[in-house]
Amino acid sequence: MARRVLEKNTFSTGELAPELWGRSDLNAYANGAARLRNVFIEPSGGVRRRPGTRLVGELDGPVRLVQFEFNTEQTYILAFGDQKAFVFENGVNTVWFETPFGPEHHDLLNWTQSADTLLVVHPDAPPVRISRTQAGSWQVTSWAWRATDLVTSQPFYKFIDPAATITPSATSGSVTLVASMDMFDANHVGTLWRIAGVEGEITAVGDVQTATMTLNGSLADSNATVDFAEQAFSDVRGWPRSVTFHQDRLVIGGSRDLPNRLWMSHSGDLFNFELGEGLDDEAIEFALLADQVNAITGIFAGRHLQVFTSGSEWMVTGDPLTPANIQVTRQTRIGSQSHRTVPLVNIDGATVFAGRSGREIREFLFTDVEQAYGSADLALLSRHLVKDPIDQAFDANRRLLHVVMADGSLATLTLYRSETITAWSAQQVAGCDFTSVAVSGGDVYISLKCGDRYFLALFDEACGFDLQISQSVQTGDEPRRHWGQLGALEGMEINAWGDGILIPGLAVAGGTVTLPGDVGAVTTLDAGLAFTHEIFALPPAASDGSRPHGGNAVRLVSLTLRLQQSGQLRVDTGRGLRDVALPVAPVSPVSPDDPDGLYSGDITLRSLGWRRGSGGTIHSGLWRIAGDFPRPFLLLGCASEMGVND
Repeated sequence: MARRVLEKNTFSTGELAPELWGRSDLNAYANGAARLRNVFIEPSGGVRRRPGTRLVGELDGPVRLVQFEFNTEQTYILAFGDQKAFVFENGVNTVWFETPFGPEHHDLLNWTQSADTLLVVHPDAPPVRISRTQAGSWQVTSWAWRATDLVTSQPFYKFIDPAATITPSATSGSVTLVASMDMFDANHVGTLWRIAGVEGEITAVGDVQTATMTLNGSLADSNATVDFAEQAFSDVRGWPRSVTFHQDRLVIGGSRDLPNRLWMSHSGDLFNFELGEGLDDEAIEFALLADQVNAITGIFAGRHLQVFTSGSEWMVTGDPLTPANIQVTRQTRIGSQSHRTVPLVNIDGATVFAGRSGREIREFLFTDVEQAYGSADLALLSRHLVKDPIDQAFDANRRLLHVVMADGSLATLTLYRSETITAWSAQQVAGCDFTSVAVSGGDVYISLKCGDRYFLALFDEACGFDLQISQSVQTGDEPRRHWGQLGALEGMEINAWGDGILIPGLAVAGGTVTLPGDVGAVTTLDAGLAFTHEIFALPPAASDGSRPHGGNAVRLVSLTLRLQQSGQLRVDTGRGLRDVALPVAPVSPVSPDDPDGLYSGDITLRSLGWRRGSGGTIHSGLWRIAGDFPRPFLLLGCASEMGVND
C-alpha cells in the first residue's frame, strides 16, 4: 500500500463546478472544494462559517434595496416597495415616503447618487429626485429641467420618418398642426414640441395627424416643415433607462423608445441638455451605432465613461469630454441582461457586470499594455452557482461580492486580485429565497421571501441563526421560560440559544415560545432559523495532480484540520457525520486560552475502511464537514494522509 499526503493550505478557488472534477491537473483543483455552503472564503484563503442574519423587520411585500451613503457616518438603506420607500438607518426603520414605483418597476430600477441626492429612473415611469433635506427628512420631486419662458432644456428627438412634415395653421398663439404622416397620440397632450426651433405645448389631439399646440414664440412662417421634434422622454416615448454622473455632467443612457442613445448635460449644469453650438461645456448627444441595436443597460463613471449594452461594452473617452473631442469605441462583445438591472459594481478599478447569458459574472478592466478593456469571466470555475443574476452588491470591508440569483439563491465571491483569490461559495436560508441585496455603511442587507411573507435582514457577526431575534431579561428580573415578541417567526420551526444551551425544534405560537422543562428558565434567548455550513473535499487525485484515483482502492488514514477561533466541529471521514469534542468546549465557562471558549489549533482524526475511488458524486471526497451549531467555525487548511492500493 502506498501512502500519500494531500495538503490543502487554501481554498482560494472556492467551490468548483462538477464538470471540472476531472481536471486534477489544474492548480484550481488543489485549492478548491466540491461543496461550500453557508461559508465565506477569507481573503487569506480560509473558510469561515458565515454570520447569521439579524431580523430587521417584516415587509408588506417585495422590495428593491438601494444604498444611500451621505458620508461614512450617515448611511441608509432605501427599500422600494409598492408606491413607497422605507428608510433604514443602522438596521432600524426610521421613516417612509411615497414614490411612483411599484413591484412591477423593481426589475428595471436604475439609480445614481451625488451627495444628498439620489436620482432614480425606470423606462416606464417618470424619473424622480430623492433628497435628504435634513436628518430624518426626505423629499421626492420630479426632475426639473433648466427652463426659461421660451424653452425647456431637455432632450428633444424626431421619432417619425425624417421626411415627415408638419404644417402649422398660424405663426403664433394656439395653432393647429397637420402632419403628413400618422404621429399623434392622445397621451401627447401636455408634452412639449419644437417647430422650427420654437417650443410649445400640445393642448389637444384631434386624430393621428392633427393636434393643437400653444406656441411660446413666433414662427417665421406657416409653411410645411421637416424641422420639428418632441420631448425625448414622455409617457408616449418612455423614460430614461440608466443614469450616472461623469466629469461634472449628468449622463442618461437609453430610454424605452431610444434604447441606444446617450445624452450628456452641460458641464456643471446637470439638467440642461440644450445642444447649442457645440461649445466645450455644452450638451452632447449621440447614438451607439453598430451592426446591431445595442440597447443600453447601464452606464458607469470609472476611469472612462463605460457603457454597457445588450450586445457589447463601450468606452467613451475625451479629456475632458467635449462635443468636439468625444470618442466612442466598442471594447468587448459580451453583452448584459436587458430584462433586469443588475447594479454595476466597482472592485479595485474593475467594473463587475452580469453577462447576457445569465451564467457569467464579468469584470470590465482596463489594461495599460493594450490600452483597452477586457472582460474576464469571474465565474469560469463555478458556473453552476451563477443562475440568472438579478442583483449584486460588494462588501468592501470583507471583500465579498454577493450576487442574488433568479432561483432565490445567493452566491458569494471572495475577490482579491492581487492575491489571485477568486473563490465562490453559496448561501441558503431555510425555506426562504433571496430577492435583493445591498451594502451600506459596512452592513450587508438582504431581502427574503419566505412562502408568501417578506423580510429584511442583515448579516451580523453576533448571530448564529437566520432571521435571529435576540432578547434578555431586564437587570434584576428573574429568568423565564416563556419568551414573547417572536411573532415574525410564527409558523416556522426555529432553534434557540439560551444561556449557552442549544434548544432545537421550537414552535412559535401567538408570538411566544415556551422552553422545555429540562432546559428551564434562561436570562438570554437568541431565536431563529438554523443553517448548516458545508465543506466537502474534492475527489482525491494523484500526488502530482496528473490523474484522479478512479478505480483504485483508497482509504483515508488520517485527517488533520487546522482550526482557528472555532466553537464546533462535525466531520465525516467515512463513517458518517460525528461531533468532535474540541479541547476548549464551546459551552465551557470562560477559559484562560480563549475568553469566548473557542479553539485554535490542529485536530487529527484517524480513519479506517477501504473504498473504490470515484469522482462522480458530491460525496466522492475523502472527508466532509457539516455543522449547524450556532458557534463560529474557521478552517485554515487540512492535510489528508491517504492509502492507495492498485
